[in-house]
Amino acid sequence: MSPRTTFLSRLVGLYLVLVGLSMATHKQATVEMVNQLVHSPAILFMVALITVAAGLAMVLSHNVWEGGALPVVVTLIGWMALIKGLLFLFVPPEAASEFFLVGFHYKQFFYMYAAISLLLGVYLTYAGFKSTAR
Repeated sequence: MSPRTTFLSRLVGLYLVLVGLSMATHKQATVEMVNQLVHSPAILFMVALITVAAGLAMVLSHNVWEGGALPVVVTLIGWMALIKGLLFLFVPPEAASEFFLVGFHYKQFFYMYAAISLLLGVYLTYAGFKSTAR
C-alpha cells in the first residue's frame, strides 16, 4: 500500500467517523445547520471553495484505480468531494437546496446518511491503520 493511500485513508476515515458520530448525536442541530447552509449563498460559496480544494487535492495526489479496494475507495471519495464542491459552486442555491434536501430526503434518511458516513469511516480507518505503507 502506498504511503499516500495509507495517510488519506486514515485522515478521511477518522474525519468520517467523527462527523458520523456528531451527526448521530446531534440530529436536529445538524439538520438545521445543513438547511441554513444551502439557503445561504455566501456560506454555500465558501463551503464550495473548500470542498473543491479538498477534492482537487485528493484527485491530483491520489488518482489510483487499481491495487485493491482501499486505493479505489480513497480515489472515489476524492472525486465525489470534487463533484460535490463543483455542484455547490455552479448550481444556484435554490437548486442545491432542492437537490440535497428534497432530492435526497435528507431529513427522512438522516440516520442512514450518518450510518454510511460512520461505516465508511470505520472501514477506511481500520484499513489505513492495518496496512503497512511501502
